Amino acid sequence: MGMNKNTILGWATFIMIVMGLLLIALGAFRYRDVSGWGFAAVGIGFLANAWVFSSLKGRV
Repeated sequence: MGMNKNTILGWATFIMIVMGLLLIALGAFRYRDVSGWGFAAVGIGFLANAWVFSSLKGRV
């Protein structure tokens, strides 16, 4: 089973969504101080990158 560019972008999008949600959850539930805001901000950045990867599927 070969992986083409769209499959790789799909997997990258899925992994980045999972990591983004995990980082947001860490910021919300684990770290209640200022570091929680940092974790949540990085998680939102991961979700934004996943959105870009998802929109590139089929165009690359």
